[in-house]
Amino acid sequence: MPCMAKPEFSCSVRVQYLPEQSHPPEGPYAFSYTVTIRNTGDITAQLVARHWVVTDANGDTEDVRGLAVVGHQPLLKPGEEFQYTSWTRIATMMGQMRGTYLCMTEEARPFDAAVPEFALVYPGALH
Repeated sequence: MPCMAKPEFSCSVRVQYLPEQSHPPEGPYAFSYTVTIRNTGDITAQLVARHWVVTDANGDTEDVRGLAVVGHQPLLKPGEEFQYTSWTRIATMMGQMRGTYLCMTEEARPFDAAVPEFALVYPGALH
């Protein structure tokens, strides 16, 4: 039986606090996040949609779903990467985000690419 080609994307995130979009101490607090998506598999695949779960320190959760990322549905060959920056707001000084990208191979086989949970932290929150 022949070996099946494996689709796989890996994701990493950098976060930055946005003071000009934030209103401490009452909130909200704004953060930009830059995601790097890399095709670590051995076949070409496309990012089609996103699902984010944003949670603040009160446990309030927002589900964000949609097609594309910042208007793009990048098609990535093995070894290629795509980077984009977006932003979010939360009501509290600290929170976290995690996500999943729905991806599709050229043969129309769907797979998920997980974005590991990352922290959203107002710089003045930690002493």
